[in-house]
Amino acid sequence: MSRIGKKPVTVPAGITPTIENKQLTMKGPKGTLKMPLRDEISYTIEDGGISVQPANDTKRARAFWGMQRTMVQNLVTGVSEGFTKKLLITGVGYRAAAQGRNLKLQLGYSHDVNIDVPEGIEVKTPDNTTIEISGSDKQMVGQLAAEIRQWRKPEPYKGKGIKYDGEFIFRKEGKKK
Repeated sequence: MSRIGKKPVTVPAGITPTIENKQLTMKGPKGTLKMPLRDEISYTIEDGGISVQPANDTKRARAFWGMQRTMVQNLVTGVSEGFTKKLLITGVGYRAAAQGRNLKLQLGYSHDVNIDVPEGIEVKTPDNTTIEISGSDKQMVGQLAAEIRQWRKPEPYKGKGIKYDGEFIFRKEGKKK
């Protein structure tokens, strides 16, 4: 029995959910998001919420139950508030600059790293060591943040690299004489 799956997803005012052609569509102030529906799960739109229940009593249906409820919740949150990830750059000479639909990173390589920003995602650089990624699709925001971080992961000796805001970097002591 899924504790998460039992709770219905509350839909705030201004968001309209619709189910058609095995797809759940959410429309809200931040845009429109779609999600394919699983056959193992039954979705019902009620007044003020969406309930997710397993369609049958198989192990596979119960396995998808909580995850599908969370994905529906992510759609509702995405079209109402949106998601944001913040990356911090540490290191001498390391900096970032957002230029339209492109992000230019200087990370100590012999060349600049240019990253194309996908549609639906917005990248801001309040200062040259901070990157803010925001959008309505949680998966796309997290994926772009992971791809940016992949270019220079934080190292444990000096802490140089790109890290998530609030991430703890386990520091190691250097070599002793």
